[in-house]
Amino acid sequence: MNRYAQFYALTKPRVVQLIVFCAVIGMVLAVPGLPSLEQLRVAGLASLGIWLVAGAAAAFNCLVEKSIDAKMKRTAWRPTAKGELSDWQTLVFSAALCALGSWLLWVTVNPLTMWLTFATFVGYAVIYTVVLKPLTPQNIVIGGASGAMPPVLGWAALTGDVGPEALILFLIIFLWTPPHFWALALYRVEDYRKSGLPMLPVTHGNEFTRLQILLYTLVLFASCLLPFIIGMSSWLYLAASLVFNGMFVVYGYKLWRQYSDELARRTFRFSLIHLSGLFAALLLDHYLL
Repeated sequence: MNRYAQFYALTKPRVVQLIVFCAVIGMVLAVPGLPSLEQLRVAGLASLGIWLVAGAAAAFNCLVEKSIDAKMKRTAWRPTAKGELSDWQTLVFSAALCALGSWLLWVTVNPLTMWLTFATFVGYAVIYTVVLKPLTPQNIVIGGASGAMPPVLGWAALTGDVGPEALILFLIIFLWTPPHFWALALYRVEDYRKSGLPMLPVTHGNEFTRLQILLYTLVLFASCLLPFIIGMSSWLYLAASLVFNGMFVVYGYKLWRQYSDELARRTFRFSLIHLSGLFAALLLDHYLL
């Protein structure tokens, strides 16, 4: 990769795209009806600011975990793991993105969004990456709070506060994260074992992890009904939620009953479809009904 591509790769573009997508959903749901031009302007600037800070957190993660990444087939290609970018270059790049994104959010959006976004940066880059991930197999559960923040950031950007609806969106992503990542960890268990990270399949075994995935999909199913229960959404979202969550539970049940690496891969891939589809359904429901 050329130098530009190396720095861009540090931001984990696919992950950041999903983060910004979830933040935009929070922005859209926070505004009754169609947004005004001013709200669209704020939403655009907020999306850019959130992207910059999220990219900064991803780059810092690459720096801290460069030795771990080098041992894992899935991440060995990263510029930090290959030694193509120095620690100093990565640190300055991360700090610059975080500073620019935070400044943009403070000046053009509102201080609450800036502080929440910065707290998310600290939660992911420091508390999760440096502290939790190497110490406990519950790293994904506790650290999932940072990954669940995007819709809260979006909601705060357009309203200046954090409503109960935003907290429900937070809860959905928070409960979605463990089965999503543990499905990946199941078929990448040897990579994680070599890396020394205490992921659940390494510390507690395959069967225990599969049971946890099934249990989390059941709890997630219940939490995904909350937008309909509180009147945040209507029947269109409810129908989509029943389908997507029902399928996720089926995947979890099959994985629990009869494991295969291929089924774990399909479960992981479906989890991405599940979250995207669920939030797309919320968006359609908001405008069509």
